[in-house]
Amino acid sequence: MPIDEAATFLPVRIAVLTVSDTRSLADDRSGDTLVARLTDAGHVLAAREIVKDDADLLVATLHRWIDDPAVDCIISTGGTGVTGRDVTPEAIERVADKLIPGFGELFRWLSFKTIGTSTVQSRACACVTRGTYIFALPGSTGAVKDGWDGILASQLDSRHKPCNFVELMPRLRER
Repeated sequence: MPIDEAATFLPVRIAVLTVSDTRSLADDRSGDTLVARLTDAGHVLAAREIVKDDADLLVATLHRWIDDPAVDCIISTGGTGVTGRDVTPEAIERVADKLIPGFGELFRWLSFKTIGTSTVQSRACACVTRGTYIFALPGSTGAVKDGWDGILASQLDSRHKPCNFVELMPRLRER
C-alpha cells in the first residue's frame, strides 16, 4: 500500500495486552513479536500486561487503558479462539462503542493464505471505544505477524494513503 513519504509520521501510543492463563513476560513470544514490530515502526509502547482469560479482568484492563490519555490504541493477542476459556471478543463487545467488522474479515482472509481453513477458528476483532482503538489478534506469533504486517502496520501509519486509522483519531469522540 502506498506510503506518502512527504507526509509526517505520527507515532501512536500502543498498549499491548497478552491474554493467557499460562504465559509470563519471560515466554510471551507473541507479545514480544508485537512490541518489536510496533517499536521498529516508530510507535510508542504505552503499556504492556498479561491478563488471564477472564472476561471481567479483561474488561477492567480495557477500561483502564481506554481512559488513560497516554494510550491511543490497544492491541491484544490471545483469547480469540472457540474454546471455553477464549473470551477476548466477548470482553471487547462489552466495552465497544463501534465495532470494526472489516478488521476481522481482512485478518481471516490474510490468515487463510498461511494457515488455510484453520483461520475459521479465529475470532479476531476490533472496535473503537471512547476514542481508543482496540484490535484483538490470536495468540500465535504467526497471527501477530499476519495482523501487524498485513493490516496494522499500514493502518496505524499516518502516511498511508488513501486513508488510515491515525487520521481519524481526532474525530473518534465526535457525537
